Amino acid sequence: MQVHPKMKWTYVGADSHKSTHTFVFLDCFYTKLGELVVSSTPSDFEAFYQDALKLLQPNTEFVFAFEDISNYGRSLVRFLLNKGHIVKHTNASLVANERKSHSPSLKSDSIDAECAGRVLINKFDDLPVANLDERYFIMKVLVARRQSLAKGIRRLKSYLHSLLFEQYPSYFQFFANLDAKSSLAFFYRYPSPHALLASSIEELTDLLKKSSQGTLGDERAELIFSLVQSEGVSQCMYQKQRDFTVKSTVKQLKSNIDEKAKLEIELEKFLQCFDIPLTSMKGIDTITACRLIAEIGDASRFKNASALARFAGVAPATYSSGSTSVQYATNRGNRTLSGIFYDLAMNLITPKGKNKMSLNPFFYEYYHRKLAEGKTKKQALKVIQRRLINIIYGMMKYKEDYINPPIAYINEQTGEIINDEEFDRHSDLNHNQLAHSQKQLATFKTS
Repeated sequence: MQVHPKMKWTYVGADSHKSTHTFVFLDCFYTKLGELVVSSTPSDFEAFYQDALKLLQPNTEFVFAFEDISNYGRSLVRFLLNKGHIVKHTNASLVANERKSHSPSLKSDSIDAECAGRVLINKFDDLPVANLDERYFIMKVLVARRQSLAKGIRRLKSYLHSLLFEQYPSYFQFFANLDAKSSLAFFYRYPSPHALLASSIEELTDLLKKSSQGTLGDERAELIFSLVQSEGVSQCMYQKQRDFTVKSTVKQLKSNIDEKAKLEIELEKFLQCFDIPLTSMKGIDTITACRLIAEIGDASRFKNASALARFAGVAPATYSSGSTSVQYATNRGNRTLSGIFYDLAMNLITPKGKNKMSLNPFFYEYYHRKLAEGKTKKQALKVIQRRLINIIYGMMKYKEDYINPPIAYINEQTGEIINDEEFDRHSDLNHNQLAHSQKQLATFKTS
């Protein structure tokens, strides 16, 4: 008797939390076979597994579906993989949609686990297999920590701006960047004008020279003193508490900046654990490369570049009804990854510096060609992002360097690229190399 492929499995949906994990067992007909709850303590996993074997249907194997494979469920996923079972990752939105379609007014760990199992049955071939390569997990952790520090720095700088404006109305004239070593040292030593005016210009000069490694000195000290004296800011009520708040904020800001710098050094070292030459493309620095790896993970888990584009939310969505078919931009997908590709595209098409140099004249020319064809700036930029996904996917999957076209100068009046022949030659090199290594991607095929 021929057996349907779905009858080969006993399906197990999991709902993971900090202290417990709930499992619901289903057969291919969505019949609930049983339910188990296990603590998150690894020593309890083996006992859970023995109980689970009692629910295994004859002539079938377990296949598990986890909504969370990188946080609370990670240790249990590793345990099941070591047992030789298939573990798949179910998207949280898929589980939520399944729950709404069956019990929109109810939510519990048991219901969520059963819905994860139902998604597993419905989309068995589409769900990605869990990959617990520790490198990608650690990269994601490091990048998340770095992003948290960067966000904290932005908030502290904004708060410090609000504190300083009343005390030093013209502070932006003598310190443009609050996160510079010299400005942090100054505001920690002199949190308000009365503290500065109680000092001497010689002491200020010495502080500026030491904190700026000699780039600032007498001239900057005289400017600061003259501005502060001309503004005539007097002491406020509770000045001691105001000064304490400024110094505390500066101290925390400096600590975050130092930690972020250390973390970026660690990221640069850890990037060497991946044989992925993303930084060979001008415009992709170490941090951008790490963020791409953290969000994409193992590129081989995507069938092709189009699958990665859909994951990033860059591929257009199609709405079709009868003879009408419309494509439109979608906000679905990984918005963090989409933002990375957006920033990278802007970096590549925007001329830099007073000489208006283009990091990648190929993308600059391609962007303006799309504008000439009638696309809006937003649409043309989306096309650039889509092409970048092809290239990044090829670099990550095939481990090949990107050959950059020479940096070109942009005519500010006409927008034309200077040295077109050299640009075309390198564009052909890029096409030949990537077309050979990526085959069906045809990254640089002109449209």
